[in-house]
Amino acid sequence: MSTKDEFFAHIEKGYTTKGDFITMGAAMLNGETVTNAHVKVPLKTLNRHGLIAGATGTGKTKTLQVISENLSEKGIPVLLMDLKGDLSGIAQPSPGHPKIDERHEKIGLPFEPKSFPVEILSLSEQNGVKLRATVSEFGPVLLSRILDLSDTQSGIVSVVFKYCDDNKLPLLDLKDFKKVLQYATGEGKKEFTESYGRISTSSTGTILRKIIELEQQGAELFFGEKSFDVDDLTRIDSEGRGYINIIRLTDIQDKPKLFSTFMLSLLAEIYDSFPEQGDSDRPELILFIDEAHLIFKEASKALLDQIESIVKLIRSKGIGLYFVTQNPTDVPNAVLAQLGLKVQHALRAFTARDRKAIKLTAENYPESDYYDTKEVLTSLGIGEALIAALDEKGRPTPLAATMLRAPMSRMDVLTDGELKSVISSSKLVKKYNEVVDRESAYEILNEKIEKAEALAEKERAKPAARRTTSRRSTRQNPVIKVLTSATFIRGVLGVLKKVIR
Repeated sequence: MSTKDEFFAHIEKGYTTKGDFITMGAAMLNGETVTNAHVKVPLKTLNRHGLIAGATGTGKTKTLQVISENLSEKGIPVLLMDLKGDLSGIAQPSPGHPKIDERHEKIGLPFEPKSFPVEILSLSEQNGVKLRATVSEFGPVLLSRILDLSDTQSGIVSVVFKYCDDNKLPLLDLKDFKKVLQYATGEGKKEFTESYGRISTSSTGTILRKIIELEQQGAELFFGEKSFDVDDLTRIDSEGRGYINIIRLTDIQDKPKLFSTFMLSLLAEIYDSFPEQGDSDRPELILFIDEAHLIFKEASKALLDQIESIVKLIRSKGIGLYFVTQNPTDVPNAVLAQLGLKVQHALRAFTARDRKAIKLTAENYPESDYYDTKEVLTSLGIGEALIAALDEKGRPTPLAATMLRAPMSRMDVLTDGELKSVISSSKLVKKYNEVVDRESAYEILNEKIEKAEALAEKERAKPAARRTTSRRSTRQNPVIKVLTSATFIRGVLGVLKKVIR
């Protein structure tokens, strides 16, 4: 048996699966594609999370697109973060190309152009379904971690939430939260001190500054109503295909705080809302977090702990998380250790730091008799990647340098007209894009303060009114006027003198 035949048998055995799967492409040996040596990922293990990494221009986005399309075809909904604006083309079929046909002939897969059901979502003022959440839904712990508060400051946030619960004050947006903080050390200081203890003005000042920092990154557009229901991410179209939900993030690349705030709130909401699945045969939802370093770069230790905890626990809810980034070292080791599928595109060795990163990356992959992993990492072409997955029993599959299949949808953005058409036909736009501004903590406290001030003004006016009335009545009563006159008093004194004599 030739080395090529041995390799084919090695790949075929390692990637054989009894249940349903998606096909990533065909394995390569010595730089050549081995036709029909298909690299398959079982649906059963897709909720074990994953990583798509590689240098700029090596094809990470197209890999993300391929996986999303194949998941959609299997009836599994997907959520994508589109930071570069080049994923909307999934809504249109690929125009095809001779090079695509040539690639698929090598892989041993037919190529069929297809479009997929797409929902465009937005965190900002861009067109699309508006994603919002209320401050109350965040809760004191998550909000404190996002703001990177000290224990003392976190305690104050908890007191604010407790006060609002006790007094039926809805905390919907940041304006509400700021108002309660100001009230706690201002007009409501006595009330807070009696019921909840003294609250430090310097601590509330620090919290307010952190909130303003968050607002400057556009968070006021995110906090509020109507809250997005995460169940709407799991929709299936009339043909049984899962919706591909694309969040347009092209205008928040310089706002990592807003991005991480949204991602953490989304993961927490999904974890709280979705039922336990156990070890199911297919995931309920797959999330791709593009430019993942934006989450981890600005994250505090407390926030990282929260993310790591969610990554570990959310798998049991049937949710798969896939981090997309340039270098695996962008992802913390504690998170990296939880990832089952790794798709590693080429890395570039321009500096000593690059070479060190390549060495570390190679150590994260299983050893292979057919590859020098460090060498392969720098020699992969565009649309090629090293893949290591898990089989149905959770065991690592053989390492495979893979010629990846091409996306079935367009590898380019939608035109303005096409984008407008997708958004205008969306049922979710009609559901979520009406701005709701009902009475909440801000309005209720303002009304309470106004009433208190009016009452205080009325009380201050009472003594002055009594003094004025007294003086006025003395002047107007003629009897009192006569009795207190100098002439009357002298006359009385004269009578008294005569009587004494």
